[in-house]
Amino acid sequence: MRIAAVRGHAPAITMLDERRAVCHNARMTIPLRQLGQSDLWISPVALGCWPLAGITSGAMSDEAAVAVMDAALAAGVNHLDTAYAYGRNGESERRIARAVRNRREQVVLATKVGIYWDQDGGLQRTGRPGLLRRHFEESCRRLEVEQVDLLYLHAPAEDAPLAETAGFFREVLAEGKTRAVGVSNLTVEQLEAFAAECPIAACQVRYNRLQREIEADVLPWCRARGVSVVAYEPLALGLLTGKFTRDHVFAEDDWRCRSPLFAGQAWLDNLDEVQRLRGRAAASGHSLAQWAVGWTITRPGVTVALCGAKRPDQIRETAQAMFLAETWQDRGD
Repeated sequence: MRIAAVRGHAPAITMLDERRAVCHNARMTIPLRQLGQSDLWISPVALGCWPLAGITSGAMSDEAAVAVMDAALAAGVNHLDTAYAYGRNGESERRIARAVRNRREQVVLATKVGIYWDQDGGLQRTGRPGLLRRHFEESCRRLEVEQVDLLYLHAPAEDAPLAETAGFFREVLAEGKTRAVGVSNLTVEQLEAFAAECPIAACQVRYNRLQREIEADVLPWCRARGVSVVAYEPLALGLLTGKFTRDHVFAEDDWRCRSPLFAGQAWLDNLDEVQRLRGRAAASGHSLAQWAVGWTITRPGVTVALCGAKRPDQIRETAQAMFLAETWQDRGD
């Protein structure tokens, strides 16, 4: 299947027999990976669209967000990942709709329900089928679609039994309103309970060179069952770009202030580790960010890394890690 470029937009991705994509900037093809046991094939690097909401580390305009997505598609990325809660008024989903309006067929589009903003501006969780359906329908309106490719449960909640929550996803899958179902931030016990009610194609979890907790349980569970691991924060909230120094001061509205990665002795230890990894990246001829993403997407069981970006050059850089996957030679841990 070939998809032609759309006039007036950034260069399109060409799908080759549904298993390769063309990076038009580099004129190279990128192997696509099957998402679980679904019929979806995605690039090893995806654009995580949480930063495009403009509330994580400073405001962002519609035009700037679209420019990031244009750059991602031109670099060979074919997967966009968003959520109902990405933006207090759905900014991320609305901006995606604007960016892909005339090229929807070129994008594997994922969104999530289960987390939402309450009237007081706080984030809440829900697993109630009625509320999940209402939020999903609103997501579809924002995205200007009748169907998404991948629908996630964003996080477990205590207001409904997990079996009932999974039942909603099973219904949406049967209705053809999503082509596959994923889950995020679930324990192995919760994965088992959800999978008993609804097939899981993808499990989205935090995973990077500095945070490897899933290797003890979630990762082997997914590998044994053919569930794709979708790794978020592969750059450890920017730590693995190497741009931070010991005297860095974060803005008060920067969400990184809340992460244990950036606090106390862990902050200093992480900076030391980043410095060590910088040498390994240099030896490979790549930037630290490219090396870190390359490390993540070459771990057995990991299908894709979600890379956020607020500027086109950021996603262009990390997208280059896709070319490392077939030639990865760094055998360190």
